[in-house]
Amino acid sequence: MKRIYVGNLPWSADEATLRDLFATVGEVHSSAVISDRETGRSRGFGFIEMDDSDADKAISQLNGRELDGRALRINEARERNERGGGGGGGGGRW
Repeated sequence: MKRIYVGNLPWSADEATLRDLFATVGEVHSSAVISDRETGRSRGFGFIEMDDSDADKAISQLNGRELDGRALRINEARERNERGGGGGGGGGRW
């Protein structure tokens, strides 16, 4: 299974919009539109999970497709880097 990044989403897009768009190419296992924690507003990108062969087809067929006047950027998602635990070194006293 592959995770697909979908960028440049219009603000009106939700998980159902993504699922419906990608379902035209193959079976969608999950869809998510990422929203801002504080405002709840879409951050303009999301993720789809599909089987490998369907994901490859979706990337090639849907990348650049317009949705509500915006050209979507679609590619295979990269793993997120682990975020560090915060500041500084040894904790000793100076």
